[in-house]
Amino acid sequence: MPDLRDFESEIDRILMRLERAAPFAEILGQNVVGQGVRLDRKSTTPSSKPRLHGAALRAWAGTRWVESASSDLSLPGLEVALDGIERALESTLVRSAPPGPSSTTDAQALTNPPHPASELGVEGMLSLGKDVLGWATQVTDIRDAFVRIAWEDEERLYVNTAGARCYQQISRVSGSVAPLAFEGGRVEFDFIGEGGVGGVERLDFLTEPKVKEAAEGARALLRAKAPPTGAMTVILDPGVAGTFAHESFGHGTEADQFVRDRSYLKPILGQMVGPDYLTIVDNGSYPGGWGSIYFDDEGNPGQRTVLVERGKFVGALHDRETAQVLHAKPTGNTRRADFLSRPFVRMTNTYVEPGDWKLDELVVEAKNGVLLERATSGIEDPLGGQMQLKVKKGRMIENGKLGDLVTSMALSGKVLDFLHGIRGVSRSDDFIIDTGYCGKGHSDTLPAGTGGAYLLSDAIVGPA
Repeated sequence: MPDLRDFESEIDRILMRLERAAPFAEILGQNVVGQGVRLDRKSTTPSSKPRLHGAALRAWAGTRWVESASSDLSLPGLEVALDGIERALESTLVRSAPPGPSSTTDAQALTNPPHPASELGVEGMLSLGKDVLGWATQVTDIRDAFVRIAWEDEERLYVNTAGARCYQQISRVSGSVAPLAFEGGRVEFDFIGEGGVGGVERLDFLTEPKVKEAAEGARALLRAKAPPTGAMTVILDPGVAGTFAHESFGHGTEADQFVRDRSYLKPILGQMVGPDYLTIVDNGSYPGGWGSIYFDDEGNPGQRTVLVERGKFVGALHDRETAQVLHAKPTGNTRRADFLSRPFVRMTNTYVEPGDWKLDELVVEAKNGVLLERATSGIEDPLGGQMQLKVKKGRMIENGKLGDLVTSMALSGKVLDFLHGIRGVSRSDDFIIDTGYCGKGHSDTLPAGTGGAYLLSDAIVGPA
C-alpha cells in the first residue's frame, strides 16, 4: 500500500498553518488495507477491507476542541479540512493552553513480520480455509463449518505543534472456525479462534488436530445436559476471564466515565477490591497482543497500566483531558476508531494476570460448581456495576472433579462481589489474549484484546 509517510510534507505544511492559528494543534493520518475470506460448504466469499485513507485535524480553540477530517491527503484536500478549522478559530478570543500534557514523542515502530499475511493473497487464504473446512467436516455429524481468515495492515502518523511525530505500522491477522453438528432436528456448534499483531505465524493454531477437536466439541454439545441454575462456585476459562476483565471491570476504569460520574468504580479508587494475589492490567505494549498499539492517538506510547495491584484498585485509563481533571498522567489509551471518528479513552489489551494455581487444583478447591468455557458475549455496566457474561458451554464440577458437559449459559451478579470472592487464578501456562472488537459512542469499533487464565470465584448461573 502507499506509505503514509509519502504525505508527510503535505501534513507538515498544514500543521504549520494551524500553529499560527491556534495555541495547539495535531493531525492524525491513517491508511488501512486488508483482505479476508469466509467460507462454508455452500459459499466462498473473498473480501477486501474498504480502504481507509485520510486525516483528522484537531486544534484547541481556547475553551474547546475544533475538528475536521479529509479523505484526501493531497495538499488541496487537506486545505479544505483546514479551512473549516480556521473559520472556527477566527471567532476565538482566548489563546489558553489545551488541557493536560501535550506529547513530544518522536519515534516510529513497525510490525515487520518475517512472513506478512498479505503474502498469502486471496488464493493462499482460500487454500488454508478449504483445508480447515475439510478437516472439520471429516468428523461424524459435522455437516458444515464456518471458516474465517483475515489480515489488516494499518499505518497511523501523528504529529502536533509541540514537536511530536509518531509513525506506526501494525499488521493484525486472525482466523476462526465454527464446526456445525447436526442430529435430528438439533444443531450445535463449537469454535476456536486466535489472532494478534504479526504475520502468517498467527494462523499456526489452525491445525488438523485442533480443528477436529473443535468439531468433536460441537458433536458433544448435541448430547450435553442443560446448565445449572442459581448461585454457585464458578471457574472461568481464560477467554471468559478476559471478557470479564474487559466488559465487567475495564469499562468502569475509563476515566472519561469518572469525569462524567458514570463509573461505579470512581468512589473506591485506592480501596481493596479483591485478594492480594489479584492483578488486572491494560497493556497496549503487550508483544503481539490483538489490541496492542505502539502509540495512541495523542502521541503517547502504548504502555502497561495497572488497574488492580495485589487486590487494590489503583489506576484508571486516561487521555490528556481526564489526566488534568484527575491529577494523573495520560496512559496511552486515547484511540480513534478511524480518522472520521472522535477520540475516546479506550482499552487495548485488558487482562487478569496469571497466578500460581493449577487448573486441577482450582477444580478441587471449587468442590462443586461449574467451569464456564468459550465466551460468546458480555454486557458492560460501568454505572451500575452489574455483570453478565454468556458462554457456549461448560463442565459441571462434582466432588472436586470435572463432570458432565452442559450447554450455553449466562453468568451474572455484582462485579465487586465477584472480585472479592476470587479464590484462585491459574498459572501463566494457561494465559491467553483473545481477539475482540470494542465499541464506544455509536459504532466506533476497534481491536481490543481480552485475556487471562482460569479464575475461581462465585456468581449466579443460568441458561443463556
